Amino acid sequence: MARSPIPALQVRLAAMRTSSRNRLFAVVGIAAFASAVGVVAPSSLAFDGSAQTAATTDKTTPLQIFKNPQAALRAGLEDFKSGNSRSGLEALKYAAAGGESLARWKLAKMYADGDGVPHDDIKAYEYFSQIVQDYDEDNPDPRELPVVSSAFVALGAYSLNGIANTKVTPDPLRALAMFQYAATNFGDPNAQYDLARMYLDGNGVGKDPAQAARWLHLAAEKNHAEAQALLGQLLFTGRDGVPRQRGLGLMYLTLARDTAVQNKKDPWIVDLYNSAAAAATDNDKEIAQLYITDYKKKHD
Repeated sequence: MARSPIPALQVRLAAMRTSSRNRLFAVVGIAAFASAVGVVAPSSLAFDGSAQTAATTDKTTPLQIFKNPQAALRAGLEDFKSGNSRSGLEALKYAAAGGESLARWKLAKMYADGDGVPHDDIKAYEYFSQIVQDYDEDNPDPRELPVVSSAFVALGAYSLNGIANTKVTPDPLRALAMFQYAATNFGDPNAQYDLARMYLDGNGVGKDPAQAARWLHLAAEKNHAEAQALLGQLLFTGRDGVPRQRGLGLMYLTLARDTAVQNKKDPWIVDLYNSAAAAATDNDKEIAQLYITDYKKKHD
């Protein structure tokens, strides 16, 4: 039986806080995974199932027959790739019911975004929960780590904000545990950013700008634009426990601004940059440019 890490998270949280400064953070291959989600199914897991049928929404359409959940997953991904979303949806549901994490993740994202299905955060929450509950931290499958990490982050966000008119109410402590687990065990930049925001806002934990800056730095070094923007602002202005480093702060703000402009989103990042650039001296800008040159050499 897979052992879910959820029950142990709260107990381990205090120890993780004190030891995390010396932890090494593994960078998950999100880009490669994202490509695989839409096109290729992962190598099959050891799951043998007898031939069964998957229900369809149109009773006049012949029922699809799948050898096992892995075959259903492959069929579902191929159906979506070819534009046959109805049969793809049913195939993914069959695969998800059979324990395929990637199918659960894709369905969760679809319901969360209202992409091809009615928007339904509860269904998304349930699929993400299934991924986390079935995760075996003692014997993890490396191929599934990006999916599991993403599910932890998603559940953290749902726990932080709650889902209106449902049983899922705001629970900052659970959100903190979820973000902490993904940030520490998977090196997930989104989790690191969300965790930093909690420390900045004092939401579920005491305000700690220095701790926030540490998590932001980990995410920023993975080119997480939002983390770069907030870290840049912290360093440029200085804050309790965070010494002012205007040149370095302007460097991170510049990197974040460039990404925001290129992607044509997150205008608040551009606003933060413009505010800092207007206050920066020529010396600040020269130092920032040196930092930018060095950063790009290390990350190219």
